[in-house]
Amino acid sequence: MALQIQTIRGGHSDIRRPTIGSVPLSIVTALYLLFFTNHTFWTKVHTYLSAYPVAIYGLYIAMSAAFTAVFIFFSAKYITKPVFSVLIIIAAVSSWFMDRFGAIIDSDMVRNAFETTNAEAGNLMTAGFALHLVLFAGIPIALLAFVRIDHRPILGKVLWNTLAILACLSVVAAVAAANSKTFTTAVRQHKDIVKTLNPLTPISSTIHYFSQADKEAKLTVSPTGQDAKVVPALGGITKPRVTIIVAGETARAANFSLNGYGRETNPELKKRNVIYFPNTVSCGTATAISIPCMFSRFPRSEYSHSKALSNENVLDVLVHAGVDARWWDNNTGSKNVADRIPYFDLTAALDPKFCPTGECRDDIFLDRLDSWLDNVTKDSVIVLHQMGSHGPTYHLRYTDEFRQFKPDCQTAELPDCKDGEIVNAYDNTLLYTDHFLSSVIDKLKARSNRLATGLIYASDHGESLGENGLYLHGAPYILAPPEQTHVPFIVWVDDDFAKSMGLDTSCLSKEAQAGGKSHDNFFHSILGMMNISTSVYKPSLDVFSACTHRPTA
Repeated sequence: MALQIQTIRGGHSDIRRPTIGSVPLSIVTALYLLFFTNHTFWTKVHTYLSAYPVAIYGLYIAMSAAFTAVFIFFSAKYITKPVFSVLIIIAAVSSWFMDRFGAIIDSDMVRNAFETTNAEAGNLMTAGFALHLVLFAGIPIALLAFVRIDHRPILGKVLWNTLAILACLSVVAAVAAANSKTFTTAVRQHKDIVKTLNPLTPISSTIHYFSQADKEAKLTVSPTGQDAKVVPALGGITKPRVTIIVAGETARAANFSLNGYGRETNPELKKRNVIYFPNTVSCGTATAISIPCMFSRFPRSEYSHSKALSNENVLDVLVHAGVDARWWDNNTGSKNVADRIPYFDLTAALDPKFCPTGECRDDIFLDRLDSWLDNVTKDSVIVLHQMGSHGPTYHLRYTDEFRQFKPDCQTAELPDCKDGEIVNAYDNTLLYTDHFLSSVIDKLKARSNRLATGLIYASDHGESLGENGLYLHGAPYILAPPEQTHVPFIVWVDDDFAKSMGLDTSCLSKEAQAGGKSHDNFFHSILGMMNISTSVYKPSLDVFSACTHRPTA
């Protein structure tokens, strides 16, 4: 149907609105989204199929036909503009994060988006993002709103739309049949091709997330380790035993000098006799997955979000044993881990000394930790959930005192910074975490006269800093690079704590160097540290078990 101009007369001006048929409009919109909001997808296609140029051209034809068929299907009167507008917005938003940061928007990424805080989301709402939305969503939607759509009578519309859709699907089938082996092999070897198709993947991922959320809302929590009890401390230790669990954020092992990194990013920790476990891998690549998995009794191979929600975790087991357990948060929440123990959200304090931007630096923990330690009277565990090295605003995670690596990236627009500037900012965050962990250890050591104290630290996941065009984290685990899954893992105990659990620290240091640890060890190692006997405890997953001599009941 040809493009026509309709003149609407009113007042002293004439408004000339073009008229376009629903099928031509569907074709234009489909091709716009396919070729203007799918840069990442087409880049991967050209990379992975570079040896098959005919297949690439065929894919251009097939994808154009497939997108057109979808848009024609939705080109019904009264819903065309709303549906097209929503699809344009989804594609524009998704393309920013896919093209800019190399993100893949799977259901876990959608979960992260829904569970984030206003402050964290605000870090991503940059001027560049706003301009992108204006150009790729605002202007196209304005044009869509301005044109008048000429719809055929209902019977004719059904007939012509059906024929057009069938014609498109025939083209898709023909191209697929001619290149089936090439396409099948590419998809099997490079699963990220399909996962970057926009807006198909974001929409299907969102539907999957809400489907999961609906099922999870109906779950009930099953008890875990109700038979737990504290085994009496060894070595004649009678004072309260305290473990501080630091749940790290976005620290990657590759940039820890304790892990062999060329820069000195752990100058304070290396002076405090910590035991470092190299080659430790995370359960996930995002907080919403890794945090509940870390505290769950399920190894990564058996873990699911629904299992975490429907089963008590290690903190519940500690409570069953009579240990005081609590959670302090400076991040985006405990992800349901602390649902049944005392929980304190430090970000809600909005203390201007520590939270100048609405997000708080981790020294807010240090300001409050002394008071808690001074009032401990029984075996206790406290979780400190860090802000750590969370991006993209790395420069907000440390004070000027720890701005040692310069020039450092001072914006959330990471691709606008040089690679070296991004790494400098990130390494400064690790310097700050080094100082934070060392300060916690010092506070524990200062109370060794009346407490037996220990610390266990692991980051929830790592971070990409531009390697292979990837930034931040959250990549699907099967596709995630080691920068996002290789995490630092540290243990420190004072002499009396080691005696109380029958631990040979020299043995543990040697065991640690063997590597091969993961978040799977976290649940059982915490129970081991606190001398907990329970049927759900597995010595084989306790990093201390090979170096301890203690009764098991």
